[in-house]
Amino acid sequence: MRRRLTVGTAALIATVTAVSAPALSATAASTESIPAGLPSTKFPLGVPGIPTSAGKALGAGIEYFTLKHGTAEDGYTVSLLSAGKDAFTETTAQNLAVSAQSAGFEPTIVQFTRPAVADFPAQDYWMVRIGNWTLKQKKQAAEVANELKDAGISSKVDYLGDDGFLTSGPWSMRVVTVDPRTFRGTFASSLGSSTAKREKVSAMAKAGGASIAVNGGFFDIHTSAAYRGDPTGISIVGGKLLSEAVSGRTAVVMKGRTVRITELASRVTATAADKANLAVSGVNRVPKPNELVLYTEEFGTKTPSTGGTEVVLDETGQVLGVRTAGGKVTKGRRVLHGVGTAAEWLTAHATEGQTVTVKTIVSDLRKKRTIPLTPDTYVVGGGVGLIRNGKTWITASTDGMANLNMILRRHPRTLVGVSKTGKLILAVIDGRAPGATVGASFLEAAQVMRWLGARDAINLDGGGSSAMVVRGKVVNKPSDGSERAVGDALLVKP
Repeated sequence: MRRRLTVGTAALIATVTAVSAPALSATAASTESIPAGLPSTKFPLGVPGIPTSAGKALGAGIEYFTLKHGTAEDGYTVSLLSAGKDAFTETTAQNLAVSAQSAGFEPTIVQFTRPAVADFPAQDYWMVRIGNWTLKQKKQAAEVANELKDAGISSKVDYLGDDGFLTSGPWSMRVVTVDPRTFRGTFASSLGSSTAKREKVSAMAKAGGASIAVNGGFFDIHTSAAYRGDPTGISIVGGKLLSEAVSGRTAVVMKGRTVRITELASRVTATAADKANLAVSGVNRVPKPNELVLYTEEFGTKTPSTGGTEVVLDETGQVLGVRTAGGKVTKGRRVLHGVGTAAEWLTAHATEGQTVTVKTIVSDLRKKRTIPLTPDTYVVGGGVGLIRNGKTWITASTDGMANLNMILRRHPRTLVGVSKTGKLILAVIDGRAPGATVGASFLEAAQVMRWLGARDAINLDGGGSSAMVVRGKVVNKPSDGSERAVGDALLVKP
């Protein structure tokens, strides 16, 4: 067995397939062809060079760019699996390698380090791989995987460009910049026609009158199918909290033509007429045991039938009725939904005809102040912080993404940044397209956004969700093959 080790933690150089460096002339355009508004410096990923680019103005202060860089040098390998995973401890790797060798194969043990980020330490991993093939030889790799299966060994065919190790690319991305000094429109967010259901970015852009839109944050794929439009972080639309914050998670805050990136927390409290109060744990989502959840008219479907208790409130907070869980939220109404001890609280303190006051506070943890919930306030959350005050600052653990797949592996990415002058930077890096574009890791995404001039930046939902809509058309190539319905969207309205 051969053993290959990594060199460093940022580049993760060791791979099964050697990555050759193509000549600069094959990947670079002349600096004279760079559209105004793009950096004139070399692209930060892959072989140094100026990317091939094109740009055009879409209106006052709005610029749209396409960028391509790099060449396809990565091919395929076969990775052995243990408990469904392809990276594990050294002992597990050695045992797998022995099993493969005993079955007549020639395995390679690959050691690498998942690099540290701002709130999560580095960690060493080991993989076991067999063979390497070119892009055109994927069929041969699949044949080896089938032979391993016949030998009782679990494996998968892996494209080496996905690893997060050193690569020559290529990369394909779309960028929109909006300069508030000349832009005369507004920024907004949308959850579509219903917070419970997912909707395509193009549909939300059309309904919201937006000329530019990108997908928003992550949504809850682990809940019931009827409620999977629920963002996993904060959402504010027109000054109304429609999904609660995960305290400390990074978000994009928009008001009029201004945008900033910061960490947020939210607090919702229900106070009965007798002064008894209870924390509202969630907004427009399925409740957990003993939780009190608030549903607004934007929920768009029946509340979950959990066997709990609900009270229907009018706009003033008066209790119009008490019912079992599983009813509609009509226009101009709100519903407090209690399960377990929260249901008992509603029964004791929220009888028909009484008043229950629901108070919402959203706090900017970076600035240590409350955010006024005015009609022009919009927030997109549920992402991962990448850059803070001009420095790479990846908050994977705080933002619930502290794992090998999210931190190191390359995926399609939707990124939002703000420059020191307040310019909004929207970028979508396509991925999962061997030979066409490799995507980016968190670290690479941060490098790209710093190169584009971002002082602060956030990673929104990616993978098959990544979509950029320009004038009604999806301009990138979603990795699912078509546009996916998502939880929310960030809109640029002319």
